Amino acid sequence: MIYKQFQDMKLSALGFGMMRLPLLNEKDGIIDEAAAGEMVDYAISHGVNYFDTAWGYHNGQSELVAGRLLEKYPRDSYHLASKFPGYDLSNMDKVEEIFEKQLEKCRVEYFDFYLFHNVCEMNIDGYLDEKYGIFEYLMKQKENGRIRHLGFSTHGTLDTMRRFLDAYGDHMEFCQIQLNYLDWTFQDAKTKVDLLNEYHIPVWVMEPLRGGKLAQLPENHADRLHSLRPDENVPAWAFRFLQTIPEVTVTLSGMSNFEQIKDNIHTFETEKPLDEAEKKELLDIAHSLVNGIPCTACRYCTSECPQELNIPELIKLYNEHTFTDGGFIAPMALSAIPENKRPHACVGCRSCEAVCPQNIKISEVMSDFVSKLKE
Repeated sequence: MIYKQFQDMKLSALGFGMMRLPLLNEKDGIIDEAAAGEMVDYAISHGVNYFDTAWGYHNGQSELVAGRLLEKYPRDSYHLASKFPGYDLSNMDKVEEIFEKQLEKCRVEYFDFYLFHNVCEMNIDGYLDEKYGIFEYLMKQKENGRIRHLGFSTHGTLDTMRRFLDAYGDHMEFCQIQLNYLDWTFQDAKTKVDLLNEYHIPVWVMEPLRGGKLAQLPENHADRLHSLRPDENVPAWAFRFLQTIPEVTVTLSGMSNFEQIKDNIHTFETEKPLDEAEKKELLDIAHSLVNGIPCTACRYCTSECPQELNIPELIKLYNEHTFTDGGFIAPMALSAIPENKRPHACVGCRSCEAVCPQNIKISEVMSDFVSKLKE
């Protein structure tokens, strides 16, 4: 197992994400605990020492299972992470109640790593609002040793990250972002890494395989990669890409079966970062996978829109929603936008289309976006 230095400790470069554990009857809240236990045991015996859970994973069952599966191991032999669930705004005034319950569920007296969960457009005001006392309470728990290291995860925009870092950046020790070779440009992950560098905050990776979409590729793309590295499988390329990024400390993978954890651990036995030619090949493949609306954000359209819509941002969210076949990122971002600035506010006047250098049928994109959101 590759280990990465973090302050005074060595963390396994592969972290066990407990968001996609094996299930019984394909029901999210009913975890196949025997199968999950075999995976955890194998992971620990092969050097994995970082485990990541959260309040809402598997309908609240992930923390319970994590506690039962890990309690047989010495507490100082593994690092456990959980998160305050601010993705649900109704939790904002319950930080003490939830934190105490999380310790109980996980059967521990402290969390090695604890995060503000998913700092984003819809909750940034709540996270920063002193009346909820979230930051103050978590800092107190850190002072008391019940949180060893405090950080945050985010699916938010760069501007949202900046707001959070301007407020709390001096106290954040790590940040968990969605990072993979597709999102390097598609979700501005590179720019987010650069921002975290400004604050000297190391990167934790979530969604290295984009929810499994990068675990398998169309045959022509897979053949291109195989010709460059015959001994690497397709998922390994995603992990090798992350090994080229020096800021990455822990890469979390949500593994659902025993074969996945065996394959991933095999990959993380060695560090084989990509060279420039290999990296270019992979990013070219990423570009071809997205195949989205080719907006260049020139913003000619916005000056002509009578509704004053942020058309480039809406198209960016449309591309994300289309590629993901739904998902939560676009609806989450839209929920923070005023009603009269969302896709349904487009009146179809086509003034924007008259000045678009890319000849994008913007009114049709907005209409399709509304339909996809209803689905």
